[in-house]
Amino acid sequence: MRILFIKPNMGLVDGAPYLDRGRMEPLTFAVLAGFTPPGHEVRLCDDRMEPVPYDEPWDLVGINTEIYTARRAYEIADRFRALGRKVVLGGCHTSLVPEESMAHADAVALGEVDAVWAQIVTDAEAGSLQPRYQGRPGGDLREFAPEWEVFRGKRYLPVALTQLSRGCVNACEYCVTGNLYQGGAFTRDPLEVAEELARRGRKLVFFVDDNLLADTEAAKALLRALIPLKLRWSAQASLKFVGDPELMDLMVRSGCAGLVVGFESRDPANLSAMNKRSNLAFGDYDNVVARIRDAGIMLWAAFLLGYDHETPESIRETVDWALSKKFAFSAFNVLTPYPGTAFHARMQEEGRLLYDGRWWLHDDYRFGHVAFRPRHMSADTLSELGLAARLRHSSLFQILRRATDRKTNAKDLWSLATYFAYNPLFRDEMLKKHGMVLGYRGLERSAGIDVPA
Repeated sequence: MRILFIKPNMGLVDGAPYLDRGRMEPLTFAVLAGFTPPGHEVRLCDDRMEPVPYDEPWDLVGINTEIYTARRAYEIADRFRALGRKVVLGGCHTSLVPEESMAHADAVALGEVDAVWAQIVTDAEAGSLQPRYQGRPGGDLREFAPEWEVFRGKRYLPVALTQLSRGCVNACEYCVTGNLYQGGAFTRDPLEVAEELARRGRKLVFFVDDNLLADTEAAKALLRALIPLKLRWSAQASLKFVGDPELMDLMVRSGCAGLVVGFESRDPANLSAMNKRSNLAFGDYDNVVARIRDAGIMLWAAFLLGYDHETPESIRETVDWALSKKFAFSAFNVLTPYPGTAFHARMQEEGRLLYDGRWWLHDDYRFGHVAFRPRHMSADTLSELGLAARLRHSSLFQILRRATDRKTNAKDLWSLATYFAYNPLFRDEMLKKHGMVLGYRGLERSAGIDVPA
């Protein structure tokens, strides 16, 4: 069979497809290619950079759906099905709202698709595709063997992606991962991960784990194995590592270039409301950040704006504090009610959802806008404050000022070069995405939209 994987784009900017200059390899499709039984032709179409090949005779089309790409994924799926192609939808959004996705697909794959992908291919070949497939929790990490050939000829950032673990033991009210995995976490053999990276030969690595350091012993084993490889790696992590000096030492020695850390809020009442009390376990944030800076680790600090104890003044104070810490990067994300989460359910129960509850499909919704009624301000005010926070933190003056942190951003030439290479990129992408229209709204077919390279 001829199998086509599709990574959907998000939508339109000024009437043209969004071109993400910071795009990385979509690891999911390399993993699925590795699980595809022999004898089938597999190809990846990245809708973010190339036109979708509707006119070719595909036997099976597999499309990944995330919340912000769901509308575009459905547009693509509907068009392929109108052409008589079999379509399978999977991904976190489909797992959270399977009935919605089933209206646009011949089959949906829920949970970890790799655990059922071979069966899907076999059934499709036999003409007996089932409407619903349920992957087991954690998938099949023991057979994790990505097929990197699917990325050949495509232009991505020169960063290798891999993962040690899946899932999260926390249950934050707003978080998709916690709701999908229900507190479960699953880990690969750390030595296999190191061997995979050694074979690829790339020196820049990003771990896609929701929390690379969740399993402390597995993380330490991985980091020890990474030391002789002389890599520079980045990952997402909770603040748990701050309380383990041995772990922090191994992180530095193994080449930790930076971490994405969810500080979320400086208000304990907000952290309690979002069920992220774990952030309170390692002392006040000032001391926590000082210890991370002393280790020389660059931080991408993530903040979640809009919980019930939030006010316009507290948002401004959060930006002031972030600027005082000279973080390499900061993300000021407005709180978003993702379907299937406890937060979405609470907002629905309290009658606070906007855009009829399904904002990701609503014609009037725009990226970066607030989709619920905050407690102490209007939705429009929160949207404006979120944008203002991002603009202030990423101004040219602040980029130059933050670059002077000799413990992290300017600790060596590589760090400084990376800082200046990516800060303007992320600033430009942030501005470009704000207010984006989700999906192509039928314009692709009627107006012959060209996809930029």
